[in-house]
Amino acid sequence: MGETPLGFVMPKTNVSEPKLSASAVISRSINNHNEILLGHRVSEMPSFPDFWSFPGGGISKVDIKFGENHPNFLATMGEDRIAAIALLRELVEEVGFTPNKDGKMIKIDHKIRESICKEKENWAKNIENEEILITKFDAEVISERVTPPFAPIRFKNKFFHVEISNVELEPTFPPGRSEFDEFRWWNPILLLNSWKMNEIRLPPPIVTLIKDLVNEIENTNNIKFACKILSKKRPSGYHRIEFSPDVECLPLRTKTLPPATHTNCYILGEEGGDRVIVDPAAKTNDSLLDLASKIKEINDSGSKIIATIYTHRHPDHIGDLSKISKIYQAPIWISEETKKFIPSDMESSVVSEGDDFILNGPSGKTSWSVIETSGHCPGHICIIGESGIVSGDNCVGVGSILVPSGEGNMGKYIEGLERLKKMKPKMLFPGHGPLVANPDKLLSKYIEHRKNRHNKIFDIVRSGQNNLNKISQLVYLNERGVNLTLAEDQVLAHLKLLIEEEKIKEVDRQYYLY
Repeated sequence: MGETPLGFVMPKTNVSEPKLSASAVISRSINNHNEILLGHRVSEMPSFPDFWSFPGGGISKVDIKFGENHPNFLATMGEDRIAAIALLRELVEEVGFTPNKDGKMIKIDHKIRESICKEKENWAKNIENEEILITKFDAEVISERVTPPFAPIRFKNKFFHVEISNVELEPTFPPGRSEFDEFRWWNPILLLNSWKMNEIRLPPPIVTLIKDLVNEIENTNNIKFACKILSKKRPSGYHRIEFSPDVECLPLRTKTLPPATHTNCYILGEEGGDRVIVDPAAKTNDSLLDLASKIKEINDSGSKIIATIYTHRHPDHIGDLSKISKIYQAPIWISEETKKFIPSDMESSVVSEGDDFILNGPSGKTSWSVIETSGHCPGHICIIGESGIVSGDNCVGVGSILVPSGEGNMGKYIEGLERLKKMKPKMLFPGHGPLVANPDKLLSKYIEHRKNRHNKIFDIVRSGQNNLNKISQLVYLNERGVNLTLAEDQVLAHLKLLIEEEKIKEVDRQYYLY
């Protein structure tokens, strides 16, 4: 049992170190109505397309160099100084704002902005030439968030509160390309409600930040006071990873294929209501402690865990069942194939194509259903909800999926991908890595890739090559860093499909046209 062939040794993988970044929570108050500025990310963005986000970006070498050359610039900001320098540059580039000599936000000169957008270094030159005069910048860090460990590129982000006193000041798009196609001033409470209603998308770090902000606004009725309180608390460290209102992710460190380092355990349902745990893959002491902490949090919220679902039977998805059963007890819902790998003394029920369930929560009910996509593994299932599809090991946003030649089925795998694509899900919640915000694009890429490879392997056999090793070398000829053991296994999975399609035949482990 497993997705890797015999003899393959799982390489050790390290979680990537987070890079520093900064974002601006820009606020204004009109007739005592609190508003914050967010931008809608364009659909073509590789990460978080069609999500609403704060302006900001990574701290560049240019920002660090400027800080080193000008140690007195924003010296009062202490450890936040370099991040503030990066934020000032990003504000010019992304929304066209800059503080004047009194620290109040104003519109940047168009020509200056254009030069900065072309070359980051020009921001520093403008400061040094006093074309941009900044002697004061009233901004406080109200929170810090770190990208979850499953991401290949991670950030340690500082969220600065930036207040706008001139209510007529409006953001503008930069010359050339922008990551945003719309700016909008949002009431934070309405913003959170729109997210809860699945009307808009917000990146997980912003969800928890908005929740913190709304909580303080409801206590103070003033966004400035709310941000002052948050700046003193400066919440950081652990935060829930909420992909949607009814899908939370808990990354658990597992032995899985790189570049993945974790398996995504999902908690379905609303806080305070019925919950279902999907793929609690914990085996190590650390991952079991992480799971135990999450289960305590769920129980403390008033939620009831009504079931555990396993998408499939691979070891990086089914954890240490005996130890998990000591952390919490819940019936296990699994496919007939997966049931064979669950101890008989554990309460379990078989779920299959078309089965559904309802989770009751404080805000109402959410409906979920099961479909079977057995190509990657016999008995593999997906869970369908309004927010999207918990898709297991059908596809991932970073890396690739193996179809094991021993137990997988390449034809059923491709059919499964095509079926998911036809369902037009809002998002995919994969077994590994970040959420997939543009399922149609990713699934189309997967399908095209698999079909092209399938045709390529057939053409190689048709050309006269009949040895698995030689076929594999030709298939992966122009790809670097390929593990030959895995490559041969994937080619073999395609060869088996070609045999099933009666296009080729196998004779003494050699492959010929049918």
